[in-house]
Amino acid sequence: MTDALTRSAIDQQVERLEYRNQAFINGRFVAARSGATFSTLNPATGQVLCEVAACDAEDVDLAVQAARAAFDAGVWSRLAPAERKAVMIRFADLIDANRLELSVLESLEAGKPVGECYAIDIPDTAATIRWHAEAGDKLYDALSPSAPGNIGMIKREPVGVVGAVLPWNFPCMMAGWKLGPALITGNSVILKPAELTSLATLRLAELAFEAGIPTGVLNVVPGLGHTAGKAIGLHPDIDMTAFTGSTEVGRLFLEYSAKSNLKRVVLECGGKNPQVVMADAGDLQAVAGNVLSAAFWNMGENCSAGSRLIVHRSIKDALLEEMLSQLEDWATGDPLDPDVRLGALIEQAHMDKVLGHIEQAKAEGCKLLSGGVRLHAESGGYFVAPTIFDATSNRSSVAQDEIFGPVLAVIAFDTEEEAIAIANDTCYGLAASLWTANINTAHRMAAAIRAGTVSVNCFSEGDISTPFGGYKQSGFGGRDKSIYAHDQYCELKTTWIQLS
Repeated sequence: MTDALTRSAIDQQVERLEYRNQAFINGRFVAARSGATFSTLNPATGQVLCEVAACDAEDVDLAVQAARAAFDAGVWSRLAPAERKAVMIRFADLIDANRLELSVLESLEAGKPVGECYAIDIPDTAATIRWHAEAGDKLYDALSPSAPGNIGMIKREPVGVVGAVLPWNFPCMMAGWKLGPALITGNSVILKPAELTSLATLRLAELAFEAGIPTGVLNVVPGLGHTAGKAIGLHPDIDMTAFTGSTEVGRLFLEYSAKSNLKRVVLECGGKNPQVVMADAGDLQAVAGNVLSAAFWNMGENCSAGSRLIVHRSIKDALLEEMLSQLEDWATGDPLDPDVRLGALIEQAHMDKVLGHIEQAKAEGCKLLSGGVRLHAESGGYFVAPTIFDATSNRSSVAQDEIFGPVLAVIAFDTEEEAIAIANDTCYGLAASLWTANINTAHRMAAAIRAGTVSVNCFSEGDISTPFGGYKQSGFGGRDKSIYAHDQYCELKTTWIQLS
């Protein structure tokens, strides 16, 4: 995938790896207080990589105590923004310097193609930390337009202790999306990585400490969702939780907030994202490449995956022919091979779930155009071929359920109004893509599609400067990325002064 990455370099890095597999609390690695551990597996082989500390409520409480003490002492929260910026830029530099190690860790534990980790995920993580760091000393507070004799000062203050609960599909990148704005605004943070992907996040904590993030400001508590995750949601001294993951689990964090201290909750949840291709889309070769990337990038384990192709009936057959031709170049196999584009699904249970969705689509009469089977079973890994269905309708399960795997449903339409109705006919509203050569059509339809991000004539989530989050059941309470992300990690304080 990139000339800078060779199989020899990858294999040498694998041999050098030292797994950080304990919790990182108050500036040091420690075992769970209970002594419990859980196994983390390599999805490409089904084999155990190592045992990881299984934190529970007691460990979370220790992390919260450390985070609160650091926050109250002001060792980070009361630094000048420029001082925090300097530390975070060193953190970003260390992520870049350890790019290969972090890429291999993510690939081994998440089944992700190492080439994508090396070319996209880890550089993006460093760039995100650096971008938020640079923004931190360039945001001004304000004075209100008050009458003479009064001064109204409006100032951002850090919210306090933040609990960030991460997904398994982009371990480092999602950590960066939370840590960038949360840390630069002065908060202390407790990261809870997904139990399936803890190792790269623990290494990030070590790099942050090496960069100069003070003791107690960043803590990582690996563990299971119903123990460590729930403990974060219910803890009375955590001021905010930021969660990325399924809508089902997102609901739980709203419940935890209501049952505890009404902590602020920001959720980035699921998606069943439409890709709408109008009759005037133009270059079908380019459209096909984007459609496949949207559907199958990261094995479809992506909340913004374009898993519904809504295509004008007049060009449907031609577009599908081009897509099936290009799909031959999507090699599925060993994630540590830098030329592989599709790696393994995250675990056996998830692979079985994806295959179950495929069988259900067949039973509902959807026409299988490609894939639909497990691959490389002899490896012990969890590989599924990229799968395309001609769906019976947008009400079929393959067009409604967030499968979170390499499965694309194709739905034909005849009119613009019908395309918009189909695109919006889901409980989600995270992302959408639209292809048209008509600027009027583009503006009109982008406004009508209910999604947090609409990309036109490409598949994209925007860049670090654009907010990311969803409508409806795809999001709640805020956005990741951009300057807007800073506000959700801050309280707004008004100081009203009457002059004499």
